[in-house]
Amino acid sequence: MDANVLLTLCREAGIDFYTGVPDSQLKGLCDTLYALYGTQGREHIVAANEGNAIGLCAGHYLATGRPALCYMQNSGLGNAVNPLASLMDGKVYGLPCLLVIGWRGEPGVHDEPQHVKQGEITLGQLELMDIPCMVLDKTMEEDAFRAEFRRLTDLMAQGRTAAIVVRKGALSCSMKPDYRNDRSLTREAAAEVIVREAGEKDIFVSTTGKLSRELFEIREKMGQGHEKDFLTVGSMGHASMIALAIALEKPDRRVWCLDGDGAALMHLGAMPVIARRRPANYLHVVINNAAHETVGGMPVCEGGLDVSAAAAAMGYPATYRADSPETLTEALRQAQGRQELALVEVMCANGARADLGRPTTTPRENRDALMAYIREE
Repeated sequence: MDANVLLTLCREAGIDFYTGVPDSQLKGLCDTLYALYGTQGREHIVAANEGNAIGLCAGHYLATGRPALCYMQNSGLGNAVNPLASLMDGKVYGLPCLLVIGWRGEPGVHDEPQHVKQGEITLGQLELMDIPCMVLDKTMEEDAFRAEFRRLTDLMAQGRTAAIVVRKGALSCSMKPDYRNDRSLTREAAAEVIVREAGEKDIFVSTTGKLSRELFEIREKMGQGHEKDFLTVGSMGHASMIALAIALEKPDRRVWCLDGDGAALMHLGAMPVIARRRPANYLHVVINNAAHETVGGMPVCEGGLDVSAAAAAMGYPATYRADSPETLTEALRQAQGRQELALVEVMCANGARADLGRPTTTPRENRDALMAYIREE
């Protein structure tokens, strides 16, 4: 079903504000929203995380009396549970909104390991929070969808939040926006420079998404093992905290956090905590391609996130910015030479190889190899 059908029904129901965090399962909806509204107007805001998006829905309803639409991957329900239960719920303020949730890891549908548990509990989470829902799949007729949509909006008129859970392939888009930026350095080329500049005993924690996949393939290309790398699957935005704890426990080993701009923004509060601890062996590298690329390409913070300035304001003693292999090499050498906490922001192009593979090791194999490597003196 074309996502425009959903948006037309939303407008007819008085839903005229859209917010959320992009999801590949909802690419049809995200592409349509971007094509229609962009991300810099009043109608559409790409939020830092799903909890923030629910807050925007609450504020919109308070200001207008009209519910908003909030889109997210089902993993984002974890970020949204607190405001859904403690702010929006009928036992508190009774603020309605419409959730559109991409169902990753649906039972019986093959998906990556980080989505399996989330997929098993998605409908149960909604039931536990007393959020009525419908499931949209690609076989659903438009008339049936309209009837279910009316059922949900009738409940929203009573002050309840409702949800549409979207199966794989259920939403399409007839408009294809261009998310590319004007930068030339690819993320994979940047990651290869980083690996080559790292020390022999260094430890890596890389964020969820294509960066971890590229790191895995770079090790393969160089004939190296994967024991140095923790490839964070799921838990977007938490790689920097994982790396901080390792750095504090292993002060004689340099620890690299390979982060993304969308991931860093999702839990930006991690950065002042890192800055306060000031681990001299911690090197925080943020790949800034101005996009939620792994889940479709919509802009992060309208493309205007200045990670190095934010880090400096939060107390990082050294920050650098690079946009080419040469400037990145120089920044990494300077950062390592200082022997103190540093952040390097790498301005990268949006996009990845079409044939980019996935790690061939399981998360548990990754865990065991890394822990054995960390224990080495």
